[in-house]
Amino acid sequence: MNETILGYSVTTGSVDECLSDIVAGIEKGGRRRYFVCANPHSLEVAREDREFELALKSADLIVPDGIGIVIASKILGGSIRERVTGMDVFLGLSAALNKETGFRYFFLGSTGSTLNRIAEKMKKDFPGITISGTYSPPFKHEFSDEDSRIMIDNVNRAGPDVLWVGMTAPKQEKWIYRNRDRLNVKFIGAVGAVFDFYTGNVKRSHLFFRKTGLEWLPRLLRQPRRLWRRNFISNPSFLLRVISSRMAGEKAGR
Repeated sequence: MNETILGYSVTTGSVDECLSDIVAGIEKGGRRRYFVCANPHSLEVAREDREFELALKSADLIVPDGIGIVIASKILGGSIRERVTGMDVFLGLSAALNKETGFRYFFLGSTGSTLNRIAEKMKKDFPGITISGTYSPPFKHEFSDEDSRIMIDNVNRAGPDVLWVGMTAPKQEKWIYRNRDRLNVKFIGAVGAVFDFYTGNVKRSHLFFRKTGLEWLPRLLRQPRRLWRRNFISNPSFLLRVISSRMAGEKAGR
């Protein structure tokens, strides 16, 4: 089930329900499905970036990654009651596929050293999953057609079932949106900071903060220059839009 929040169809499912749907799609095969994470900052950025908006709205699954999305659902009379983070999907799907045999992953994004750490950690944590390849793209604001061709060729030669893309938003979502039809994979996940969280490059907030919806607070204290705009401009702006929508009589539509 989904509900509409400011024009975006966000899943109301739990982590387990999302994972069951993803696993079923992978086992069935077929067209390339992809998921994205919604948070107030990304939906605010998408107001000024039409391609990013299309990339989010075209996703097969939008999960409520930010606590602001949960709050928005409550304000609009919806039924979302828990966050579903990119890390939840990555770890949960890996645990599920690890029980089977023959599934293959490809990691696209970040640096070569981070990708090497991911591959080594995956061998220990999820030995039933084969890492068919990794690729660190050039660090630039926009990829050229040749950059994308090389990335796509690397992925397709490796033949993965699942492609994890960690390039930060909105670059990763826009790249997936532009190129998904050229990728021979069953499922694509735009997971941003998960690469750094999984390897320990960036420490994730304590479980207490995650459970209480305050995961953003320790991160803001650690990286104030990078995250101040998200927390003090995007989040309030998003919630004001949600409140205005509610006052106008709008509700979280199905």
